[in-house]
Amino acid sequence: MCSATLSDVNQEIADLTAEQSVQFPNFSVLLSSTRRGARLARLLAQAQLRRWGLPTEPANLLVAELAANAITHGRVPGRDFRLTLHLIGDTLRIEVTDTRGDRLPAPQQPASDAESGRGLLLVAALADRWGVADRPPAGSSNPDRGPDHRGRTDLPDGYPRP
Repeated sequence: MCSATLSDVNQEIADLTAEQSVQFPNFSVLLSSTRRGARLARLLAQAQLRRWGLPTEPANLLVAELAANAITHGRVPGRDFRLTLHLIGDTLRIEVTDTRGDRLPAPQQPASDAESGRGLLLVAALADRWGVADRPPAGSSNPDRGPDHRGRTDLPDGYPRP
């Protein structure tokens, strides 16, 4: 007969979680939907990439553009956005999740004299691939709240590995 205490089970879970984070390093942070939050997203991503021994460009530009989009177009007053970095094999995946569910981001063709509207064109040019996905609201059973959006970009295979 095998008997395990709750602390034994908790230790096994902690060991598995630690093993997974070594295999697939990731970083995630919730930030305020403000210009300060967007700037902090870029600085925190830059610091994390350095900790992993990875170059900061072009990831730094991608985080800046996605965070700026989240606070400009995906902002819901009183709600934050999330930055997540995943390192899977030779691929760095950058996700920025905003909380606005009524419209999906899409690249535009701005007028030649427009001062904005080129962010997703820049993302498309720098990332190996990018996309947008709906996801159910975290921790909410309120169907009126609508889905959150998760934008992601993947840097090309061969991105230097730590």
